[in-house]
Amino acid sequence: MSSADTAPVPGSLVIAVDGTSGSGKSSTSRGVAARLGLRYLDTGAMFRAITWWLLREGVDVHDAAAVAAVADRPRIASGTDPLAPTITVDGTDVSVEVRSDEVNAAVSPVSAVPAVRSRLLELQREVIGAGGIVVEGRDIGSVVWPQAEVKVYLSADPDARAARRAAEEGGADVAATQQSLLERDRIDSGRATAPLTMADGAVHVDSTHLTLDEVIDRIVGLASQAAHEDA
Repeated sequence: MSSADTAPVPGSLVIAVDGTSGSGKSSTSRGVAARLGLRYLDTGAMFRAITWWLLREGVDVHDAAAVAAVADRPRIASGTDPLAPTITVDGTDVSVEVRSDEVNAAVSPVSAVPAVRSRLLELQREVIGAGGIVVEGRDIGSVVWPQAEVKVYLSADPDARAARRAAEEGGADVAATQQSLLERDRIDSGRATAPLTMADGAVHVDSTHLTLDEVIDRIVGLASQAAHEDA
C-alpha cells in the first residue's frame, strides 16, 4: 500500500509498536507517524533519560533501592514530532547524551526497577492521552496501552539487528554489538515487571528481509484496515 492509497485514520488512533532492540522500531515508528500525520513517542528514550540523570547524580544503577528512592526526582518530557523527536531532563535536551555507551550499559538494570517503570508508565499514559500517536517500546501493547487499535511486534534475526545497530553507532564491532543485544533481550524478557513479550492481538512483523519502507507500508496498511473496520 502506498501513501497515495492510504485510508484516513481517526485522530484518536493509537499504534503500539513493541519489539527487540535493533529491530527497527524507532525508524519504523517515526515513519508510520509521519505518513499518517500522528504524534510519536519513544518510551525507550524516557528510560534512557532517567538512566542518564542517575549516572550524572552518581546513583549506583545496580542498587535498585537507591534508584527507586530518587526515581520521581528528574522532570522528563518527550517531544512528539516524528520528524524531530526530543527528550529533555529538567528542561535540558539530552537526545544525544542518552545514546552514549555509558547509558547503553546502564539502562537495563534501571528499566527493571518497578518504581522507575511505574513513574514512567504514568508519564507515558499522559502523553498518549486522547490518542493520535504511534508509541514504541517493549510493553506498549501489553501494559502501557493494551487497548491500542493497532498492535505490532517487530523483530529481526540477531545478525540483521547487530549489523543495523553497529552501522547506527558508526561502525561498531558487529559481534560485540550482537552479544550486547542478546543480553538486553535476556534481561528484558526475564524481568518480573512488564517483560518484553508479544501482546495479545499483536501482529508479528519480521523485518529481517524487508526494507524500512516495506515495514512502514505494512503497518500503515494495518492502521488503514483498523480504521475501515471501525468505520
